[in-house]
Amino acid sequence: LGSLLRYVSTFLSASRTFAFTDWIIALFAFVITIILFIAFYILLFQLLRRYFRFVKIEKQKQTLLFEVGSLNRRISTLVDENNARVALSNGGSVKETPSEKPGHVPGKPGKKSSGRFVKLQQVDEKYKFRTHNVKMRQKPSLSELVHAFRHFSASKLGLYYDEQTVSTFIAGMSASKTMILEGISGTGKTSLPYAFGKFFNHDASIISVQPSWRDRYEMVGYLNEFTKRFNETDFLRAIYEASYRNDVTFIVLDEMNLARVEYYFADFLSLLEMPSPDEWYLDLVPDQKVADPYRLENGKLKIPQNIWFIGTANQDDSTFTITDKVYDRSASIEISKKAIPFEADDLDSMSMNYEYLDQLFENAKNTHHVSETTM
Repeated sequence: LGSLLRYVSTFLSASRTFAFTDWIIALFAFVITIILFIAFYILLFQLLRRYFRFVKIEKQKQTLLFEVGSLNRRISTLVDENNARVALSNGGSVKETPSEKPGHVPGKPGKKSSGRFVKLQQVDEKYKFRTHNVKMRQKPSLSELVHAFRHFSASKLGLYYDEQTVSTFIAGMSASKTMILEGISGTGKTSLPYAFGKFFNHDASIISVQPSWRDRYEMVGYLNEFTKRFNETDFLRAIYEASYRNDVTFIVLDEMNLARVEYYFADFLSLLEMPSPDEWYLDLVPDQKVADPYRLENGKLKIPQNIWFIGTANQDDSTFTITDKVYDRSASIEISKKAIPFEADDLDSMSMNYEYLDQLFENAKNTHHVSETTM
């Protein structure tokens, strides 16, 4: 206020010498100042009104979410009570015996009640809750495996790979459950695990990585709190189906560096780094329900040892750089050129038992020791 009074006093003193033009300019400046003050206070008022409106809407939203959650819990309770009444009307309550897995309906082998995992329950129905054991008619050595694959791939699929690339790929399988095939586009990075899937009579699952992936929920799925259903992905289904099998399974993350690998694949990098496979449990849901998939344990899915995660990575400006954290936990193979076509023997595919392949790897490690200098 004091500054304003001094400004008025100074203006009145100076105005004694004002000419007509000076008064016009002074009046114009006075009007502009008044307009600016009015505009400032109008803008401040609008911003405050929008802020209070936003706070009000957020409070209403939180209240609505709370009410929806309460209704969902109430519906769940009513459904459980109705199921209990139906069970009693059928002659008694349904009890889960200690020998039965969660998700299995007692007294009805091979049948599932409706649950929150649709795709995984379809896998249960496909395998009828029994492990698919692959029996091997052939038991090749690692060198024979390399030869057989190259000639099968060339003769049956028209895909040519040199011996060094195939040998390096199989050696990478013995070193890590996570592998990265990188190089320029068109060198056969995706087709290599695809061809191995055909060769082992168990097709590889090709998962296209999306640039929008930011965390594991984009890749695995998540529980929808409103529908009470789990939004399953093909990636999760492939892992679950592998738990029913004992042969080699490949899950390919095609163009894995379109998104940041250390973001969406972080949980798997940490789990697979644990020395004991008994600790490879992936959290899916916080609790276990009777209708959940057969092989879930307390809402967790154990990652089977017969899975290899194969990521393909192009080296161009449209992709992210793969960090050292990912490289340290993976076997990296660079494929820089296409193989030269050759005359191939007409060889058939073969089934590959995981235990047999793992034994081949162990024998190779024991026979050909790796020294610290070569590492």
